[in-house]
Amino acid sequence: GLLQSQLLNIYCREVEKAIKRAIDVGYRHIDSAYMYQNEEEIGRAIQMKIADGTVKRGDLFYTTKLWSTFFRPELVQTCLESSLKKLQLSYVDLYLIHFPIAMKPGEDFFPKDTHGNIIFDTVDLCTTWEALEKCKDAGLAKSIGVSNFNCKQLEMILNKPGLKYKPVCNQVECHPYLNQSKLLEFCKSKDILLVAYAALGSDLRKKWVKKDNPVLLQDPVLNTIAEKHRRTPAQVTLRYQLQRGVAALAKSFNEKRLKENFQVFEFQLTPEDMQSLDGLNRNMRYFEEDS
Repeated sequence: GLLQSQLLNIYCREVEKAIKRAIDVGYRHIDSAYMYQNEEEIGRAIQMKIADGTVKRGDLFYTTKLWSTFFRPELVQTCLESSLKKLQLSYVDLYLIHFPIAMKPGEDFFPKDTHGNIIFDTVDLCTTWEALEKCKDAGLAKSIGVSNFNCKQLEMILNKPGLKYKPVCNQVECHPYLNQSKLLEFCKSKDILLVAYAALGSDLRKKWVKKDNPVLLQDPVLNTIAEKHRRTPAQVTLRYQLQRGVAALAKSFNEKRLKENFQVFEFQLTPEDMQSLDGLNRNMRYFEEDS
């Protein structure tokens, strides 16, 4: 327990430093969630960068997410207000439903029964969505969307009687090994932006990431294209998403890589490059389905 809390403290200090660094480099979109338990540190970093004149609040685009234990309509705003308090912000730019699965309300992020099984909750996601619409009307969130939704779940929201605002985006795992082409096509047809997390694959040291997966950034095809353009494999991976109309999220604590990831606007991939990268798809997830 002590070691865990020490590791969490180190991680939180790193988060604060990374946010300040990223803002200095030029990043303006910060993506987090209630569940990540790092919003106090992010809030501190944002406040410092506003205080020293680097940015104004309006320059930043901040995204947070509603956790699954707050899906009952009367709890939705509570979760958002909790995030806002930690962030020291009066609104977020984007509020997402984190996962399309409701869990039993309470203190635990993953409520379990005596056998160690997750305790789910029966909540109609359409009523959760209506509560998000109210958060937008109250000015607590400028835009609202979803995360980890499939086409069927998106349609359920889109076809909801009396829908006031449709989801502006759907944030999902997406990279050349899982290019989500069908979901992307569906989202484009509904004018919903697809946002990619794990856009560079994922860190195999994380406990919820599958251990036997190949490392995306070591892919030979990806590396050949990177060498041709004199770019890094990460830059090519991010550029690939931009050219197919996907917003890509990349996480780094490293200043050099933060700068490199920001240089994806300086080159273009050819149609042949794009075709080769499309060919890498193997419907492979880094994130464990059951985690």
